[in-house]
Amino acid sequence: MGVITKDQLLGMVGQEYGLSDWIEISQARIDAFAEITEDHQFIHTDPTRAAETPFGGTIAHGFLTLSMLSAMIYQTPDVADTLHGVNYGFDKVRFLSPVPAGARIRGRFTLKDARESRPGEVTTVMSVSIEIEGQDRPALAAEWIGRRYIGEAK
Repeated sequence: MGVITKDQLLGMVGQEYGLSDWIEISQARIDAFAEITEDHQFIHTDPTRAAETPFGGTIAHGFLTLSMLSAMIYQTPDVADTLHGVNYGFDKVRFLSPVPAGARIRGRFTLKDARESRPGEVTTVMSVSIEIEGQDRPALAAEWIGRRYIGEAK
């Protein structure tokens, strides 16, 4: 991981920015997400019924998979003097493959664009994919827009 400067960040456009560790998507995690979001569709929460579907078992919610990017991004380089960062949104989110309960996933980040929108404010666009261990096709692909506020703390 490590720490980079703002200028190093701006110079990394087009390069891989980071690769997270594998994270298990257990049935307990899927069930907790179902509880919090009130999305109890059986393909996520009922292993017996889900086994009768083409998935062959329960699968993670697409939004659970997407939300794991929040944990994964912390394994990419820190930018020195960042006061805070915010999630600005996503473009082109696509759920490409289901994530079976018990699978492990990881995030791959490529810096597609980075520019200083205003003094002390850097907008980034990351091409992100979430890979499923042992599978060729990723779980999802998206463009993630973020803002970092860089400067001296007051």
